[in-house]
Amino acid sequence: MVPGKEEDFAAAVRKAVPFVSATPGFRSVRLTRGIESPSRFVLLIEWDTVEAHTVGFRESENYARWRELISPYFAGAPRVEHATDVDLGA
Repeated sequence: MVPGKEEDFAAAVRKAVPFVSATPGFRSVRLTRGIESPSRFVLLIEWDTVEAHTVGFRESENYARWRELISPYFAGAPRVEHATDVDLGA
């Protein structure tokens, strides 16, 4: 995160969400900000499948618009990981 641009980044994500949410296979999006480290954000986007993200979104015009809005605030390459839920039996 570019120091001092945290609020601008959050605003950019708000503006960019329609581009990701319009993609088939999109489920939800959530942005959290660190309390102890307020320049650290976690963006959690849930998809029906990994391919909905890696192909459906990443290969779309919506991805280019998304990146155009949010990438100016990155101090380095963002870390992207795919995960799956773990059944906790609850």
